[in-house]
Amino acid sequence: MSHGHSGGGCRCAAKWEEPPEQCGLTFGLYLQLQCLKESREGSGHGVFRPWEELTDRSKFVESDADEELVFNIPFTGNVKLKGIIMGEDDDSHPSEMRLCRNIPQMSFDDRDREPDQTFSLNWDLTGELEYATKISHFSNICHLSIHISKNFGADTAKVFNIGLRGEWTELCSHEVTICTDHRVHQVTPQKHFIS
Repeated sequence: MSHGHSGGGCRCAAKWEEPPEQCGLTFGLYLQLQCLKESREGSGHGVFRPWEELTDRSKFVESDADEELVFNIPFTGNVKLKGIIMGEDDDSHPSEMRLCRNIPQMSFDDRDREPDQTFSLNWDLTGELEYATKISHFSNICHLSIHISKNFGADTAKVFNIGLRGEWTELCSHEVTICTDHRVHQVTPQKHFIS
């Protein structure tokens, strides 16, 4: 999925299928992203970027004291999340990622909460491994929390890119006239494929 500063995604243990020119599409995917425990304020925003900037190593987020980070992403519509990527190749690379859906403002106080899905991550310098989500858990979400809970042994965690792949559905209001000549509002989903 892409949006202004969000990046493309790939498939777990497989290369990204869509051509790069289709991976940089931009949509209003999320509102104000929040990253907890980042060592440099605002650096968490820089890891969500367009596909064509995927290998840019100048932007990254690093945890402040240990290996944990939390990203809170409120979406601007309903999202069917199909996959997520995360790239780095040293001991600061996250080794475990926990996803929670529809928990606005998740914090470290929520770390004992059962996640909707947990991934064991592999080193991935190019950010081309996609971790497929359970579609039944992530088919209609308005908020995503990503908890980086472990890394490969460094004192802090470092993330250079995060990519989300799936579908974003906008809710649009349209007026329709019915037999009694009363006007009602009908909600019609507008789908966009995000990569």
